[in-house]
Amino acid sequence: MSHQTGITANEDLLNFFSTCRNGSVRVFRITIEDEALQLGEWQPAQGSWEDDYDCLVLPLLKEKQPCYLLYRLDSEAHGGYEWVLISWSPDDSPVREKMLYASTKATLRKEFGATQIRDEIFGTVQGDVSLDGLRHHRKSATAPLPLTSREEEMQEIKKQEAGVDIGVDTKHQTMAGIAFPIVPEALDAIKEFAEGKLQYVQLKIDTSAEEIQLGSTAATLTVTNLPSHIPESAARYHLYRYDHNYEGDFFYSVLFIYSMPGYACPIKERMLYSSSKNPVTDLLENVLNLVITKKLEISEGTELTEEYLLDEIHPKRNLHRPKFAKPKGPANRGAKRLTRAPKDSLGNGEP
Repeated sequence: MSHQTGITANEDLLNFFSTCRNGSVRVFRITIEDEALQLGEWQPAQGSWEDDYDCLVLPLLKEKQPCYLLYRLDSEAHGGYEWVLISWSPDDSPVREKMLYASTKATLRKEFGATQIRDEIFGTVQGDVSLDGLRHHRKSATAPLPLTSREEEMQEIKKQEAGVDIGVDTKHQTMAGIAFPIVPEALDAIKEFAEGKLQYVQLKIDTSAEEIQLGSTAATLTVTNLPSHIPESAARYHLYRYDHNYEGDFFYSVLFIYSMPGYACPIKERMLYSSSKNPVTDLLENVLNLVITKKLEISEGTELTEEYLLDEIHPKRNLHRPKFAKPKGPANRGAKRLTRAPKDSLGNGEP
């Protein structure tokens, strides 16, 4: 896929991308020169990321000179450190340069690895990209969206209805799912999975205790060995991080897999797992902030092949659509009927 500007990282910058992930580099500057993304100044880590931020970031910002900064945090996810992408574009810099940097940022994200970038901030003055600016950005990103007067009114009505007594004639919505509690051991494993410390986590429902427990975990697990973790006679939920290359890019795809081996399971178990699936994924995504790339349902582990996972995550587009074929008329419909009377020898037809 072509980029908007056609500007890509030069070889030195690409090599630096590979070496800066070991934790020794705290921040580095990237500029556009000679129609390429080039490495500028960089600084090593000295203290915690908060202590280093202002004293290392702000000196790298030049007047009238747009640039990018990549700042390494101390937190880890997807098997590596998390980074902050800072786009610096002073108001008094040339308009052409500001447009060039704005349209090249997507290329930089892709070549560095978008999964490692936790935050992106943009600034025209130093206060926008300072530590206080970053904190304000994070606070704004997590704040609830403002409500219209109509939405506030409806929210207040729902609060008032919450305490209404329910009688035999009361109508209510059908239960969307059963939310069983997750034991602390399983929650800890999910958090380690989100931090990149585990590649696989299996969850199971204890029907007698009515809680979700930890089945098993694996720090590393290849796709070839993944089917061996799928029980043949019991239902399970699985979290798996599928690390793979596709069309020259490396992806960390988080998969939620619901395995149900058909009628080999008791009917009660099938109903509980089916009813609990949505509450579990809702907890993972909205409470634990786990970004799930794809949700899969399988009946046996042998379905989980490399080809199957790639087709599910990167579906192929049908670029050659068949042309519309005019349908044929009914068979044996006889000779075509004349719509006009035949002409006589003088060329006159019947009216």
